[in-house]
Amino acid sequence: MRVRAVFGLFLLLFLTPLGGLAQGEEASAVVIEGGTLLDGNGGTPVADALIIVRGNRIETVARKGQVPYPPGARVLAQREGIARGKIPGPRLFLAVGSLAGARIAALQGRTGIEGPLAMRQVANTIEEGLEIVRRFIRADADMIKLHRGPTLEIYQAAIEEAHKANLPVVVQPLGPTVYGREAVLAGADIIEHAAGIGYSIARDPSRWKGWGGIEEHSIDPSTFADMDDAKAAEMIRLLVERKVYLEPDIIAQGRGLKKIRATYEAQDFGLLNDPGLVYIPERIRRKWIENYLEFEDADPEVVELREKGTANLMRFIGMFAKAGGKVMTGTDTSAGGAWAVTGIGLHHELDLLVEAGLTPMQALQAATRNVAEGFRILDRLGTIEAGKLADLVIVNADPLQDINNLQQIEGVIQDGKLVDRTFHPWFRNPLPQSSIEGATWVAAVQREMQTMRTPSFGYPPVAIESISPTLVTEGDPTLTLQIRGAGFTRRTLIFFQGRPVPAEWISGTEMKATIAADLVARAGTFSIQAQNPEPLQRAQWGNSSNKAYLLVNFRY
Repeated sequence: MRVRAVFGLFLLLFLTPLGGLAQGEEASAVVIEGGTLLDGNGGTPVADALIIVRGNRIETVARKGQVPYPPGARVLAQREGIARGKIPGPRLFLAVGSLAGARIAALQGRTGIEGPLAMRQVANTIEEGLEIVRRFIRADADMIKLHRGPTLEIYQAAIEEAHKANLPVVVQPLGPTVYGREAVLAGADIIEHAAGIGYSIARDPSRWKGWGGIEEHSIDPSTFADMDDAKAAEMIRLLVERKVYLEPDIIAQGRGLKKIRATYEAQDFGLLNDPGLVYIPERIRRKWIENYLEFEDADPEVVELREKGTANLMRFIGMFAKAGGKVMTGTDTSAGGAWAVTGIGLHHELDLLVEAGLTPMQALQAATRNVAEGFRILDRLGTIEAGKLADLVIVNADPLQDINNLQQIEGVIQDGKLVDRTFHPWFRNPLPQSSIEGATWVAAVQREMQTMRTPSFGYPPVAIESISPTLVTEGDPTLTLQIRGAGFTRRTLIFFQGRPVPAEWISGTEMKATIAADLVARAGTFSIQAQNPEPLQRAQWGNSSNKAYLLVNFRY
């Protein structure tokens, strides 16, 4: 399984009444003309611009009339349909997993590394930390992510190893020894959620003893309520000096609070009621809407602290940008719902950045150039320049006059092709990121197995802890799937997408199943489940395991 990190890299051309899109008769030529260009570099907007896209690259950036159109290209206003590609969606930049410390392992009931590419990898020593980083690098990670918990020495070693591979390091430094300041001094490139900064600039750090001890603290702005302005100024100086990027997630930090709720709740609610979005699972819809209800019944002191913390966080971000600091946009949205509605949440974040004190141009760069530069891909993306990948957003009004004009989207070009932006109720992602369900179930079954007598009448509960491989390619030959877990017996059955498949018992913790070639002939995500026959030793557990998922990738 790979952990997906998604960031908005979009560039702008806002159309004048005479502007338009053109699709050349050659499929590889796209012409955009007549608009005003904001290329992401921060310079003066270019009126009556001409952009020629060939294939997936921007070939020419100029004024209309300065260069000839490519042969066969037609100039008219139109939208060309859906982009090529198997799954519609944005470019993805992957962290694969994150390096955490013993602290987070204890919080989550874990004792060590759970599989070579599990989402959270626990390092108790420098050597373990280096091996985890190297494993992520070998898995083609685009960045290395450090979560809370590792010691300062592990932080330093991991960052140095990542930089040897020219990979940026994203951190969430929430103690117990590494907070914002320590992470900056260790060489971090990007601080996610601006985590740990509030602690580092608090008037009285002792007031926040144990901060970072729960998951929610990663997007809790309360420490900023205790902000010392002198410490804040010094922290900003250090951040700018070390060229560290801040990704504050204001929309997530201030979720459910007065200003954010009053401005954005109705907009989110209306969007989620669009019949074209019925494919979004109910649990995710509920999570997004419940973000606005989170503090309705909270202790007034808690709400006051968070309100003040959010206000000070915004003030800090404004001061940081004014001092030359680089801000990145982010919303902390995810496949599980998280803290902002996908898509529209980014527009809300941009609006909040302008309210925090960034100019509209700085906000635009926070979503374009700064992201590309911070993640070391500015040579490919982030600005509109000849030779770069052709990812562009075209809007019908000037965002420098009002950042919310970005919502007036005329068209999107991704990888050189016009994108179909309409909602489709039939949409399904054939390759979601799930690989194993029910980690709590697995741990409970493993504990239960330790208390059961052997031999004993009946069959035990059964659980799947891992499968290998987890990813194959459509059209692959018949494969042998190794399954590890607990409660396996000689009569355990293995099911593929609800159908029994040939299986071999190895031990109480291991089985092998044969997956025929015709079952992996098409791409998709397919469930693997184990089942023990009756009678059961523990009837209350049932006879079926949790589900694991085998991903069958497209063949390109």
